[in-house]
This record gives sequence, structure tokens and C-alpha cells, in this order.
Amino acid sequence: MREHFLKSVFEPRSLAVVGASERLESVAAQVLRNILQGGFDGDIYAVNPKHKQVQGLTCYPSLSAIERSVELVIIAIPAKHIPRVMRECSQLDVKAVIVLSAGFAEVGKRGQALQDDIVDLARTYNIPLVGPNCLGVIRPSIGLNATFAKSQSRQGHVALVAQSGAFCTALLDWADSEGYGFSAVASLGATADVSFGDVLDYLATDNETRSILLYIEGISDARAFISGLRVAARLKPVIVLKAGRNETGTRAAVSHTAALVGNDEVFDAAIQRAGAVRVMTVNQLFAATQILASGTRVEGPRLAIVTNGGGPGVMAADHAADLPLPLAELSPPTIKELSKQLPSHWSHSNPVDILGDADDSRYQAATRLVLKDANVDGLLVMLTPQGMTHPEDCARGVIKAAKKTSKPVLACWMGEKQVAAGRHLLAKAGIPQFRSPETGVDAFGYLACYRRNQKALLQVPPPLTRSQPPDVEGARLIIENALDEKRSILTNTEARAVLQAFHIPTAPSINVASPADALIAAESLGLPVAMKINSPDIPHKSNVGGVRLNIREPRSVRTAFHEMMESVKQQLPDADIKGITIEPMLERPHAREIMIGIVQDPVFGPVISFGTGGTAVEIFADNEVALPPLNDYLSQQLIHGTRASAYLQQFRNLPEVNLAQLTRVLQRISEIACELPEVQELDINPLLVDEDGVIVVDARIVVATPASSSSRRYEHMAIHPYPVELVSNWQLPDGSNVTIRPIRPEDAISEQNFIKNMSAESKYFRFMQSLEQLTPLMLARFTQIDYDREMALIAALDDETEHPQIIAVARYVTNPDRHSCEFALAVSDEYQHKGIGRHLMHNLMSIAHERGIEIIQGEVLSTNNKMLKLMEKMNFRIVHNSDEPEVVEVRRHL
Repeated sequence: MREHFLKSVFEPRSLAVVGASERLESVAAQVLRNILQGGFDGDIYAVNPKHKQVQGLTCYPSLSAIERSVELVIIAIPAKHIPRVMRECSQLDVKAVIVLSAGFAEVGKRGQALQDDIVDLARTYNIPLVGPNCLGVIRPSIGLNATFAKSQSRQGHVALVAQSGAFCTALLDWADSEGYGFSAVASLGATADVSFGDVLDYLATDNETRSILLYIEGISDARAFISGLRVAARLKPVIVLKAGRNETGTRAAVSHTAALVGNDEVFDAAIQRAGAVRVMTVNQLFAATQILASGTRVEGPRLAIVTNGGGPGVMAADHAADLPLPLAELSPPTIKELSKQLPSHWSHSNPVDILGDADDSRYQAATRLVLKDANVDGLLVMLTPQGMTHPEDCARGVIKAAKKTSKPVLACWMGEKQVAAGRHLLAKAGIPQFRSPETGVDAFGYLACYRRNQKALLQVPPPLTRSQPPDVEGARLIIENALDEKRSILTNTEARAVLQAFHIPTAPSINVASPADALIAAESLGLPVAMKINSPDIPHKSNVGGVRLNIREPRSVRTAFHEMMESVKQQLPDADIKGITIEPMLERPHAREIMIGIVQDPVFGPVISFGTGGTAVEIFADNEVALPPLNDYLSQQLIHGTRASAYLQQFRNLPEVNLAQLTRVLQRISEIACELPEVQELDINPLLVDEDGVIVVDARIVVATPASSSSRRYEHMAIHPYPVELVSNWQLPDGSNVTIRPIRPEDAISEQNFIKNMSAESKYFRFMQSLEQLTPLMLARFTQIDYDREMALIAALDDETEHPQIIAVARYVTNPDRHSCEFALAVSDEYQHKGIGRHLMHNLMSIAHERGIEIIQGEVLSTNNKMLKLMEKMNFRIVHNSDEPEVVEVRRHL
């Protein structure tokens, strides 16, 4: 594929500083000084009509006066003059611009108009624009410090991307004093054009970057952010720190779900689903980076602790409970073996207290035996320097035991002078070591969180479950009817009908307008019954006496009708009362009350909430949120994230509930979130769950016309579902059946085999270089794709098997201009000349066209005659380049 469009930002061959001067305190002067002192070896130009020379450089009155190509332009002049400079950039083939100046959207309408102007120019002429109101960019490997920070940056393998310039300057100063280095630093400011997602996409395949730190204050384009974050997190650890965790949500809390779901909880769910790790403090930011960049990984969250001091062991256990991080339960055989090796009064549980006189042999034995336990996923070994302790020898004992296992071992040698040599030995052996119990537990927590979130990242659920497809059209018609009548809240009957269209079991309900009708409905359904006020203006019925339960006598039905009506009218005289609904009183003695809902987050779109239900739902505040779409794994993770999950298990006389039915309802709710962008809020409270299944007792749905006018399906969602609608079948000339479908993460082995089995010539034609097999990074990039901005169609034989045989792959990636894409095609040697390549390309171009892409283009080696002939047959225009005769560009308007 082509060079990344941000290469000119991070690796320019020439640059110009507009506004350069000698003034000590000016931004442009400090930027130019940093560039010169950093040792940037490309061409450097100063631009300022007021000077002939600046800091030893010839100073030009304008960019056009330079008369040489300038790849990157850094602008630090008053905001009102920047549109003129941008127009000049558009005429000079400038590849990228960094706008450091403030005075744009942050100052009001006039500033916003200026910002819109420069962004429009940037996008019209395909010039990536970083900023405005940013610190700039640093790339230590080429000596580039295009910022006005007064600290230089050492070279390292961690990239820092931040919205705040102030945060960057402080972190750079701290990192320099502590000896930390960076592969790249980018302060993005207003992110008016180049966004977090764009920079993450560049860093994902940057060979100098092994991990990425993000400091975020706000997200403007959730789809682009999640897309770039997921791409980067597939390939290297990404650690996120967000300011404003305690920001109060701005939405009006009409439903229980909206009252419970805050902006920060949604952001947290997005980070988890993207495979990144979130931290809460700057210290945690670097601690998480160190442990994740070390390559240490875990297979599960169960932590064991070995210590020679009971107090520190308890502190570590307490902190694990706070995270929450489960302590491993040692198996009886492990306890038996430990008892043979340790004094009789050892703790006999986890934490394993091996007592204050523990020597190296005791540390070695305890470490070895605990790591051998199948219930243990990782170990934190702790030492306090007591009178009879030899920290160096004990470190050697731990190192010996750790060499015999693949499970992670972390160490905490508490103290300073007495344990320094032991720490040095542990570090030299590659064992991460920490100074306090809490930081050691935190480190294991980051590893466990990374593993869990990476597993979530690999999930690619379809928008709809395969069995019993819902009646989406019927549900949409119900909603459209309400909107046509200028109603935003569905009636009780309509809400239940929408749920039933998605095969969610609901209790029968009859709406009545008189005491006589109430009695008839009660007799029809069978006593006892429940009676509830029916009004779109009353979301919480029980608060106004609008609910009566367990009514067993016919006379009581009429009495309850009168009393409820009078009570509600007295408290809410202006409420629009549609009547009273009569429902059977469900006799389910083992049922637990659960609440499930949907709420529209202003940034990330639809969010699914799950937790304890009932009338006291806000008091318990037990809920977890997730971004749709969901599958079995993601639904189970959502359930297990709540305190309610323990209540769903077997408890005293209550049997375990039917979890399969509960996860199925969650996936049906996910379908509603995917297919019905009109649903703004959905409250199911309560959903009764017991050993026999689930049933909705009460539901409320708020609807509105979708904010986006785009006709693209799933445009309202932060994560694009697996595009199951693109799966099709095709036959080869010999009658073999081939499945055409988008690639999935689990196709990694099949994709690797496909490339391995290609001839050397075919591989060279595809990758334009000699290649034996795909590297792990390439394999992840090829199989874990973002279905929104790219597509990879495979042609597979035996697609129902675990590892189907891939015989062809066609893929495209959308270019930064959003109107064109670059494609690649590869066909297995033995299946060439059978029409599969042409068929895949037709499908691929059809998908690109439907998604608004206007031009498809690619590069073909001039010696690849078969590919060039195919392109001619498919009406691609073939463009030869005299400067690069070995490569031919092919392009076609869609």
C-alpha cells in the first residue's frame, strides 16, 4: 500500500516555519530554535516578510518566494492571516500543515468561521492539517522538534498523542528528567482535521513505536476515534488517560437507563471494546506503559501473592479487591505441597505468607509451587528487609523458579538501600519489579485488563442473530407512525409490539379506559392481576401511586381503577393519561428483577445498559454498559461486570437462572440498537429472570428522527457490525462452491496459509518485494480490519470448517480524502484464470460505490501482465509514470 498520508507530518524532508522571528518569547522563534537545536537534517526555511535573516537562516517574505518544494509548513501567526497562507500552500504542493496558533473555535463564532475556512481549504486540496491551537510534533529519530516546548525529547519506543499542549510540555519535562524517551509526540489541539484516529492509524504501523500513550479531553468523531484506536490496539499496547472523568452528563434523565449511564462509563466501555487499557493518573500512565511494553502477558486475571510479611500481603490483597482483581484460590494439592516446604504456621491460603525468616530456598520453593497451580494466572512475590532477610539471595531464588514457567512473575522488594541490589538482579533477569504492593498489583491489573480487552477487540458480532430474524420493518413502521403523530414516547402497547418484533418475551397487557373495562380485562387475563397507569408523561409510575399489584378480587379491580386515577390526577393534573393497563400477576417465586436498556450517548451513539432492576434501581446503581453489537461473549462479560451476576447464580433456595435466555435477550436488545437508530431510550424494568427463562413486565421506549441524514446503514454506531449482508455464494467453472465473505480475525491461519502457498512470483506481484510469509503485525493488520473504512473479501472453500481454504482475497482501504480508495487483489496460483479475481473485484467495487467512494485505484508492477489485462477488461485506466517505469497506476471511477 502507499505511504501513510501523515508521513509528511512525522517524517518531512523539508519544512518551513511561517512567522519565524528572533523574538525570544514568540512561539515561532521557539519552534525554529527547537528545530535547529534538534539536529533536523532536512531543508529548513524561515518565512516572515519583516525579516531578511532569522536565527542564521535566510528569511523569505512568503512560501512562494522559497522556489523549492516544501513538504511540511508550520504556522505560528495571528489566526486571521492563516487562510491566506493555506491558500498559498494549496498552490505549492505542500504535503502537510501544522497550525500552532490559537484564536479559532475556542474564542467563539468568528473563530469557528476561521477554523471552518482553513479546514475546508485543507480538505479541498488534500493537505492534512494538525491543530489549530496545538503544541506541534516531535520525531526524535530524525531530530525533528516542531514544538514550542522548552524541553527536548530523547529517542524511545513510546509514542505520546495528546490534545493538551500544556499536558505535553509538563510530561516532556518530567520524562526528560526521568530518562524516558519517545518515538513520536503529537499535540493535536482542536483536532479540526487530523484526528486521534488518523494519528493512531499512522502509529499502528510505525516501526519505531512499540506502545502508545493517549491523553484525551474530548472526542468529536467517535467512529474515526474508535476505528483508529482499534487498528492501533490490534498491533501494539495503547494506554489511555482521559481528563474530565467526573463530568456530569448533559442529557435529561427521562428513563432509569439515562439516569444511570454517565459519559465516563460510556467512554470506559468504548476503550475496553477497542482493546486498549485505561488509566486514571499520570503515574499509572507510565507504569502501565512499562509493564505492557515489556512483553509480559497473562492468560487470566487470577493473582497469587507470596510474601515474607503478613501486613504487606494483606495490603496487596486489599488493593486487588478494590480493582477488582480476583485472588487465585490455591488447590488442595498445592496447599499440601506448600505445607511440606514451609513452616507449619504459614498462612495456608493466598496470600502465601512464608514468614519473616524466609531464605532463598523457601522463596524458590513457594514461587515454583504456586506457579505450578492451574488456578494461578500470575504471581506477585513480595519481600520486606527483615533482620534475617537476604534480599539478593531471595531474588536469585525467585529468578530460578520463574525460569521454569511461562506465567508472569512480578516482584515487589519493599524498601530502598537494603533491597537495591536485589531489585537490580530482578530487573536484569527481566522480572518487572515495583516499590509498593499497590503498584505491583496495579501492574498485574493492567496485564489482566489488556488481555480481557484484547479478547473483546477480536469479537466481530453481526448486527442480527442467525436464528429467528426479527421483523425490523414492522417495528420501524410502529415507530414511524408515532413520529408522524408528533409523539416521542411509544404507548405501552407499541413498546411491547416492538419488543415482540425482536422475539423478546413480554407479558400480555390490555389497556382500559373505564372500571368496567378493567374488570373485563382482569377476568379475561385471569386473576390475580397488576394494574399500572398508562401515560407517556409518567416514566416512574410507582412514584405517583400508579401501580397496584396482586389484585385478587373482581371488586378490588374497579376500586383500584378509581383510586389510581384520582391519585395520579391529583398529583399530576396536566398528565396525558391514556388509561390503565391490566396485566396478569406473574407467579414466579424464583424470579430476579433485572433492568436492560438503551440510551443514546452524544458521542458514541447507542449504548446498552444492564444491571439490577426494580423500583430502587437508582439507589442500587448497579449497572454496566457496553457498545453494540453484542454476541455471546460480550453479553456474558456485560452480565459479569455487575453485582447482579452473583444474584443470578444459585443462592440459598433460589436456583440458577437461565443465563442462555438472558444473553439472548441482550443480543436482541443489541439488534434493536443496530437496526433502529430512531430509538433514543429504551427501558425494560423489570425483566423477570428465573430458571425457566425471561419475561418483560414493563417497557418504555423514547424515539426521535435520527440526527444523521446519512442513508448508510449503521452510521449511528461507533463500532460497525460484521457485514453479514455481504456474504454470498459462487461457483467455480468446475462446480466447486465458493463462499465470498468479509474476512474475520479467526481467519488468521487460513490467511497465512494462503500467502505461504502462493508462488514466489505471485507474492512478489502482490507485495512488490520478496516475502516468505506474513509477519505477525501484517497478519493482524490483514485479518482484523475496520469494516467501516476498509473491506477485505475472501473467496473460501470449505467455509464451514475451522480453517477454510482461502483461494483469493480482494481488499480496499479508504484514502484520507474519503472519496477514493486503494485496492489490492491476490489469487492462489492454482485458481487463476477461473474468473474468481474478476468476480471478487466486481463485489468489492460494488461495496465501495455503495459507501460513497467515487474512485478506486491501485499500483501494479509493469511486469504483472495478467493483472494489467484484468484491469483493461474491467475498464480501469492505466497510467504509466516515466519517473517510476516499473510501477503502473490503475484507476477507475465508480
